Amino acid sequence: MKRIIPSLTILMFLSLSLTSQNEVDALRYSRTTFGGSARVMAMGGAFGSLGADFSTLSTNPAGIGLFKKSEFMFSPSLYIGETKSTYNGSQSGDSKHNFNMGNVGIVFTTKSANEKSVLRYYHFGFGLNRLNDFNRRIRIEGTNNENSITDMWVDYANGVHFQDIEDDFYGDYAYDLHPAWQTYLIDTVPGYYDRYNAAAAGGHVLQKKNITSWGSMNEMVVSGGANLSDRLYFGATIGFPFIRYFEESTYGEVDEDNNFDDFHSLDVYQYLKTRGSGVNLKFGLIARPINWLRIGAAIHSPTWYNNMQDIWYTEVSSRFDNNETFSSASPEGRYDYQLETPFKAIGSVSVVLWRIALISADYEYIDYSESKLRASDYYFDAENAAIRLKYTQTQNIRLGTEIRFGHFAVRGGAAIYGSPFASGINDGETYYYSGGFGYREKHFYFDLSYTRGISNEDYYLYGSENVRVNPVSNQLISNNVVATLGFRF
Repeated sequence: MKRIIPSLTILMFLSLSLTSQNEVDALRYSRTTFGGSARVMAMGGAFGSLGADFSTLSTNPAGIGLFKKSEFMFSPSLYIGETKSTYNGSQSGDSKHNFNMGNVGIVFTTKSANEKSVLRYYHFGFGLNRLNDFNRRIRIEGTNNENSITDMWVDYANGVHFQDIEDDFYGDYAYDLHPAWQTYLIDTVPGYYDRYNAAAAGGHVLQKKNITSWGSMNEMVVSGGANLSDRLYFGATIGFPFIRYFEESTYGEVDEDNNFDDFHSLDVYQYLKTRGSGVNLKFGLIARPINWLRIGAAIHSPTWYNNMQDIWYTEVSSRFDNNETFSSASPEGRYDYQLETPFKAIGSVSVVLWRIALISADYEYIDYSESKLRASDYYFDAENAAIRLKYTQTQNIRLGTEIRFGHFAVRGGAAIYGSPFASGINDGETYYYSGGFGYREKHFYFDLSYTRGISNEDYYLYGSENVRVNPVSNQLISNNVVATLGFRF
């Protein structure tokens, strides 16, 4: 991997920059949210002990054991990602929407031919569940009176002979220092070969950044389960998650107040594409010791992504007061690696009241510091050390309720996803609020839900050992509307 990786400092851990194969990527692909059908979404994802919904094949596979009929269902969804940003007192915001399929799947249910058998039903199911959505636009703008990104480049370049930077088209400096040098945004101090001046030293520039990301994490599932005496339910899933992540950003600086005799403006364009697929195993059980109580438990193995690939690209341009402009593009970077995400454990309990109401709760444990990056030609020692330092174990809590009125039902839920960040580094908690309704008959059902998620995270435009910027305070808001159609046969 390129020099970009070890040059990251703790200041940059949450940056959405397009440097690749680091702790930021490990967290991005380790975090999943509750998703799937509208009924599950409306109840805040608290479905681990309820079952009989296709979404549970990705959470507690024992849920497949509660189906009494075969079923086909699908869930079209509208996702809107909003961001509100504050940087050095300036506020801005943007949003991005996406139409997708929350899940689609089929479950085949077979009733035991022997009515006296402990085995009442056995099941097989397969389909697709959505685990995460990456669609978002972020717009940042504010004046920095302390430094410029050119100061960071100088901090990296000091001590390096200019000829090494100038001649490096494909190596260590191809994605940062070489284009900065080619566009005259850094230059040597007169009389030195390895000391540099910055074109906008000390800042006093207007800084802007627009970031657009899109893509998703989805999981193909193949599951089997069994119902024993309508009291104990077992299930197992082989999951095949796959990642599609795309991000492009444009960062700019402008000398609006003519603080520099020569420099006028600069722009940095970056593009990143990540694709990968993996495999995991999930096991679960649900017990119904008495008619009104259900208790569930599930464990998820790590997900082993053995064919991750990043492709990235950078272009830097500059403009000076004499109207001269310069541009320099990096080669297309490409790297193959592996990622292992953490083990997960889920405990659940629900109470069913007279078949007209229910209350459900899930507790989920995950330790994000256990994520690991690997490759055949690189050790990832620094990156895995950063994962262990910056991330920690966390708990996610989901609550939901449903009240039925004949064929109709109304639902509500809430969830708290704990911060994955070690104490003092960042906030990162996410709060979800949801609601919805449904209509069910013997062979058909329709559900509709709305879920809103809110989190606050800091973002840093750039940074190095000796160059620090104030954080951008981002409020990240997700809005998800899901409709589910199901058919029993």
